[in-house]
Amino acid sequence: MIDLKLLQKDFAGFSAKLMRKGVSEALLNDLKEKNETLKIAKVAFEELQAARNAMSKEFGVYKREGKDINELKARIDANNVKVDAALEVQRQAQVALETLAMTVPNAPDDSVPDGADENDNIEIAKVLTPKEFSFTPKEHWELAEQNGWIDFERGVKLATSRFSVSFGMGARLERALINFMLDFNRERGFEEVSVPALVNRQALEGTGQLPKFEDDLYKMDGLDLFLIPTAEVPVTNLYADEILTADELPIRMTAYTSCFRKEAGAAGRDTRGMIRQHQFHKVELVAMTTPDTSEAVFTQMVGCASDILTALELPHRLVNLCTGDLGFGAAHTTDIEVWLPGQNQYREISSISNTRDFQARRAKIRYKNGKKNEFVNTLNGSSLAVGRTLVAIMENNQNEDGSIDIPKVLKPYLGM
Repeated sequence: MIDLKLLQKDFAGFSAKLMRKGVSEALLNDLKEKNETLKIAKVAFEELQAARNAMSKEFGVYKREGKDINELKARIDANNVKVDAALEVQRQAQVALETLAMTVPNAPDDSVPDGADENDNIEIAKVLTPKEFSFTPKEHWELAEQNGWIDFERGVKLATSRFSVSFGMGARLERALINFMLDFNRERGFEEVSVPALVNRQALEGTGQLPKFEDDLYKMDGLDLFLIPTAEVPVTNLYADEILTADELPIRMTAYTSCFRKEAGAAGRDTRGMIRQHQFHKVELVAMTTPDTSEAVFTQMVGCASDILTALELPHRLVNLCTGDLGFGAAHTTDIEVWLPGQNQYREISSISNTRDFQARRAKIRYKNGKKNEFVNTLNGSSLAVGRTLVAIMENNQNEDGSIDIPKVLKPYLGM
């Protein structure tokens, strides 16, 4: 959640940052109005509370001096009713402000470039040079069918569109990739954790998926539980409502999970193949840091994900996301896009984001900084999306006859 104190302290400046990310002036004015309502309610409650304290002292004096207390007691009783009513008004004003604030995205860092969409993102660097083919490379769904690795029709038969079934070497490669990625991340200092695939509403509110993205989540009938859209949700919330010590930070974790998304806003996009599915496998990186170390950990996370692709000999590039393409909870994001020769373009395979204290405020994750409790910074990123990595392996390692070479680093995981 945004820092409401910053909004109060410098409404014009903080509003300008939020407007860079598409927050409307009407929403900001609503925030300002609700904040003013809360301030007025607090002042009214504090005045009544002060009057109650004064009358309580006066009551003690009356008792000691043997004065008649009936009239004073009536005034105290009447004031107590007003205090209770004022406290309820304050509580409702606080709830109204926080409920609205939960719909407001994180403010972008000053370093984030302005832009409308992905076309305005800025390339940071390219890693490895795409291979030149002596033939027209096929797309991954052709290769998958030819090699019997992935069956899209049976996925539809078992569920619906945007589901698939992996067979033989396709299934083995997915498992090899998951193990390789987890081992790689663990060697880079990220502790492996295994988490539930179902989470409650509070967890999704904590990381920012709710309330904004409820239409894209799969919810259990009759239960306030949801299938996770990413391991970021359960892993980050492992420390919700906790106060850590500074010595514990940074905490760096990695987890493999299946992920589930309705892709409600993706109608007509990537309808073929494995690029955009309702269920997919992903290995995630999550970190919790002090504010002054979050950028160093961010750089490490980007390097970790990029180095996995380099180890797999997959050409890719790093991209700085503009304000129009930045995620709801992110203060800044570096996307990693892998080269797909069948599509003749780079496609996203990882997003590494620093959310600063945005998620920590929502999930109440703090650390002891001297005598003060302060919010941690949380970071998250794919390392990597398994299906898209398999797609990249198929397209980049294909031969003219349609066969596919296996990356060297995966062969030990396949007993080859």
